[in-house]
Amino acid sequence: MHDDRTLVEARLRRVLDERVRPAVYQESVPLEVAVWHAPGEPVPVAEGLAADVRPITVGSRWGAPWGTSWFRVTGTVPEAWAGRTVEAILDLGFDENMPGFQCEGLVYRPDGTPVKGLNPRNQWVRIGAPVQGGEEVRLHVEAASNPVIMDHRPFTPTPLGDLETAGSDPQYTLTRMDLAVLDETVWHLVTDLEVLGELMAELPVDSPRRWEILRAVERALDALDLQDVNGTAERARARLADVLAAPAVPSAHRISAVGHAHIDSAWLWPLRETVRKVARTAANMTALLDDEPDFVFAMSQAQQWAWVKEHRPEVWARVKKAVADGRFVPAGGMWVESDTNMPGSEAMARQFVHGKRFFLDEFGVENDEAWLPDTFGFAAGLPQIIKAAGSKYLLTQKISWSRTNSFPHHTFRWEGIDGTRVFTHFPPVDTYNCSMRGAEIAHAVRNCKDKGAARHSLAPTGWGDGGGGTTREMVAKAARLRDLEGSATVTWETPSAFFTKAEAENPEPPVWVGELYLELHRATLTSQAGTKQGNRRSEHLLREAELWAATAAVRTGFLYPYADLDRIWKTVLLHQFHDILPGSSIAWVHREARATYARVADELNAVIDAAQRALAGEGSVPLVFNAAPHPRAGVPAGGARPAEVSGRTTRAERPDGGHVLDNGLLRVGVDARGLVGSVVDLATGRETIAPGRTGNLLQLHQDLPNMWDAWDVDEFYRNTVTDLTDADEVTPGDDGVSVRIVRTFGDSRVTQVLSLPPGEKRLVVETEVDWHETEKFLKLAFPLDLHTDRYASETQFGHFFRPTHTNTSWEAAKFEACNHRFVHLQEPDWGVAVVTDGTYGHDVTRTVRTDGDGGTTTTVRVSLLRAPRFPDPETDQGVHRFRHALVPGASIEDAVREGWRINLPERRLHGAGEVAPLVSVDRDSVVVTAVKLADDGSGDVVVRFHEAHGARADATLTAGFPVAGVDVTDLLERPLADTAPPAVDDGRIAVRLRPFELRTLRLRRA
Repeated sequence: MHDDRTLVEARLRRVLDERVRPAVYQESVPLEVAVWHAPGEPVPVAEGLAADVRPITVGSRWGAPWGTSWFRVTGTVPEAWAGRTVEAILDLGFDENMPGFQCEGLVYRPDGTPVKGLNPRNQWVRIGAPVQGGEEVRLHVEAASNPVIMDHRPFTPTPLGDLETAGSDPQYTLTRMDLAVLDETVWHLVTDLEVLGELMAELPVDSPRRWEILRAVERALDALDLQDVNGTAERARARLADVLAAPAVPSAHRISAVGHAHIDSAWLWPLRETVRKVARTAANMTALLDDEPDFVFAMSQAQQWAWVKEHRPEVWARVKKAVADGRFVPAGGMWVESDTNMPGSEAMARQFVHGKRFFLDEFGVENDEAWLPDTFGFAAGLPQIIKAAGSKYLLTQKISWSRTNSFPHHTFRWEGIDGTRVFTHFPPVDTYNCSMRGAEIAHAVRNCKDKGAARHSLAPTGWGDGGGGTTREMVAKAARLRDLEGSATVTWETPSAFFTKAEAENPEPPVWVGELYLELHRATLTSQAGTKQGNRRSEHLLREAELWAATAAVRTGFLYPYADLDRIWKTVLLHQFHDILPGSSIAWVHREARATYARVADELNAVIDAAQRALAGEGSVPLVFNAAPHPRAGVPAGGARPAEVSGRTTRAERPDGGHVLDNGLLRVGVDARGLVGSVVDLATGRETIAPGRTGNLLQLHQDLPNMWDAWDVDEFYRNTVTDLTDADEVTPGDDGVSVRIVRTFGDSRVTQVLSLPPGEKRLVVETEVDWHETEKFLKLAFPLDLHTDRYASETQFGHFFRPTHTNTSWEAAKFEACNHRFVHLQEPDWGVAVVTDGTYGHDVTRTVRTDGDGGTTTTVRVSLLRAPRFPDPETDQGVHRFRHALVPGASIEDAVREGWRINLPERRLHGAGEVAPLVSVDRDSVVVTAVKLADDGSGDVVVRFHEAHGARADATLTAGFPVAGVDVTDLLERPLADTAPPAVDDGRIAVRLRPFELRTLRLRRA
């Protein structure tokens, strides 16, 4: 037989494009259209429906950036169409290649009942099937003219990312507003031909199955009259029936399809627009569930469910019914799909507390899985948090984006820092926006790294990022792929059903230990410094507010602000979403975030002040309140008393114009350029700074990544660096015992203050940057005289180690990494910590000195600022303040303590006398991360703590109030059925912890 394969395949493509798809809607008549453009922010539905509209014609421009237009479309079904299937085709000006990133609409009936959403791949609204001739049609469309921020020229700076700079030019052209007859036979023929054509293209050329499909397609095309597609479509479909009926082979890969619409809670649109995106998607998906009995849809992010409940009660009613039917499934059990690298211990725990509790309260649903398809890597402390929340599975897809190394598993157990393991799945389809294309299904089969051990994988199916969800076309394709020779089998299933089957099939999968590092998007640890500092400050203010409010409630009857704390926690958790906290959203998002963090700080400071005043009482005793988990200056952790001041700091000028700072613990030499040439640990005589090098060195790099500007820093940024060594001023600080340095570079200015607090073994570096650079990366370097092959970074509920060398490509790829409050480097008998109150990104490198002593220089650099121009062209322009400390001679215990100290400065006020801690622990390695009243309003005291040094710990927790009983609980404060309550002896509770073990106790007050 002659090889005519390419001829038939090309014929299929053209006939589909030019004849079959256009015949889906065989007849149409125009609708009359009128519009009202809302003058400002979105209006309530009733106001939009009642607005005074004016006529508009197809072809007209409409929609200022971020505007809302209410279209009214009216018409009459022709009598000749009686008994047929009729739909309205409402094309607002869509580009079909950009679902989720353009204008969108939500269709309403005149009484305000939502019908479905409109987006580039979902432009139809069913009028009737069958329809009555002469039927009047009246629909209203709430249309959002969201501008395209990332179009066919991605990463181009644009003013469209903020309402304040976007202008008023219309963004879209009204393209089609028609009533049309849907030919369902032709529609099904399109799906038949697409499924077979896509499958055929993925099969080997020498595969008999490929040729069987080719011949069937050829016969179908022969049966089709191109001048009468509608009249011959059924005949063409009959020619395809046999190849569509051939069953899959018994060993076929099995795909669990989950209806999905990954909706970024903010990204290239503001939070307020996400509220509407979720409503449109939920309306669409509940409508699709009504039409497709096998379809199952899962939606994560409790915050998004809460938005629907609050803002779109008419959509919420439909969602609740679909949940009750078991087909609209709450997924993930988190408040948002957060970043997991930067959120602190308690914040990461509260993501699950608030997310799971919402689903439990609203639906009685307990989530077993964490659902994070798009998060930019996963911190090593996460597995035990998932387990402590009562969950046991994790799903993500993003690791497939890694640029250097291909992750070796798709199904595995992930082990965290404390030894906890969670069953984890990376869908080998490599997308969280699967559309059921043959190429995607075939890729999942070929790509799966667990062949022979696992036959199941999951495919999140539906348009996402900007929402939209699953389409009827995807459902139709999945139906044909349920049992089709040559393909994986596809079945709609819930996440829970998939994980249950996958774990049963592969009960002992491979194990991966440590962080799941994404070899991409590393710059998200630094972009938008104001957002990151707002998050860090909010986390610690929440700790203080809960601690002091709980203490005051137990001691004085202070009214514990349950509702306010709940609301503020949810606000902070929302802003940890994986495009807000990472700094990869538009300017509007970060402008609002900064304002939100300022309001949060004001509210929490008011709570803290009121609680502390209630505790202090009236008096003149100078009290210091210590919210850190370790005592300092004689003030107990979680208590208040007068501080014990010891030691003094001196400053002397050097002949070369430099300065020497000395507090009896450290001696610091600062040269005439404001660089630190020496930091001597006086107890050991050990020099901290490497020979011939200087610390407090600001370094400036060119920073234009190949793509993903706010997200990425590419390794070649290191090829060029400017050391900022010129100083405009190096003078004594205002207190006389510190050193003040001023530098200017480019259009920017840096002011630093170096100080040694009396009685404390740390060099504090306060840095203020008035930043006006573009596409630059600013780092602060400390070259240390230390030889070590690894260093510790703090993460949730502990720390973990990264190598300082680059033996393998895996190690080399971690050239920018995350820490929380400290990094720590150590030789066996002496170490150094660098602690921070608001930065996350850093790098650690090592070199061997070729001159002098031949020793090793290990350099720690903290990342301060970047200046990408997309998606926010003014990223980080303006004034920023940072606080870091260098701690010579530090053990890991010192690093933990100093990290807390710099983030929780003491508060001072006068009162009647000492305030005893509500709870105390007798061992520094057991760190209390939360003291609060139970969320259920019972008045019980909840204490969460963990072992922080990486060793076993026996300790005694002592309650400063009468205790009637204690329960060990999960994060949601529910007693653990398989854990015996600990004994209480006069308020003392013995605890024994494994390295990094997390524990929550609920103390019932007597």
